Amino acid sequence: MKIATWNVNSLKVRLPHVIDWLTSCQPDILCLQETKLIDDNFPHDEIRALGYHCLFSGQKTYNGVAILSRQAGSDKVSDIPQFCDEQRRVIAATYGDFRVVCIYVPNGESVESHKYQYKLQWLDALKGWLEQELCQYDQLIVLGDFNIAPEDRDVHDPEAWRDKVLCSEPERDAFKRLLNMGLQDSFRLFDQAEKSYTWWDYRMMAFRLNRGLRIDHILISDALAKNCVACTIDKQPRKLERPSDHAPVTVEVAVKG
Repeated sequence: MKIATWNVNSLKVRLPHVIDWLTSCQPDILCLQETKLIDDNFPHDEIRALGYHCLFSGQKTYNGVAILSRQAGSDKVSDIPQFCDEQRRVIAATYGDFRVVCIYVPNGESVESHKYQYKLQWLDALKGWLEQELCQYDQLIVLGDFNIAPEDRDVHDPEAWRDKVLCSEPERDAFKRLLNMGLQDSFRLFDQAEKSYTWWDYRMMAFRLNRGLRIDHILISDALAKNCVACTIDKQPRKLERPSDHAPVTVEVAVKG
């Protein structure tokens, strides 16, 4: 089972890239963030023509999440329960024995911003909900753009980013709390090349110079971790014309039978 996540930073703009990537990589599930489309404008016909079902929750201009899957999903959720939020940042569904939760964590803007406090509150609400999900589903996958670089090795210049948004201690602590409740960072289950990142600023030749951050993650429950066989970052789409500033991340899990 191949399950991937990709912040496409506008599905309307990046649709040809997504179609090409689905065709060449053939994931069983692809979770998208920052689709930036209202639901009426979601390109479900183009996606379905490739053999994928679509679940999506969008809004105009900002945010938006989707799950594209070979198998139809059930038990869809598109909000964190008991958390009042108009922003479309969550979509979850069940696929066989797998519970998939696609998230787009708020950026936070800066540690001085009210948006940063919203981010911390959002992450706290996420943790509370995921604890309930873990009790119900032992094969849980939480993936997406977390907007958090968990450790210094996930940052091209740790000192330049010290205590700044995406790398601040409160954000990293929130990420650790997700791991401590029974999730594992699938990328770190394997030996990985140094300076492995998933996001590069469009400015200052950041991608060419590999000045990036690893902020897109696939967290898997302990029950799935023992069957996880690979987790990779695909930098190829970042090299295309008019690319997303993020690269896809894929996890592979061995499925019995």
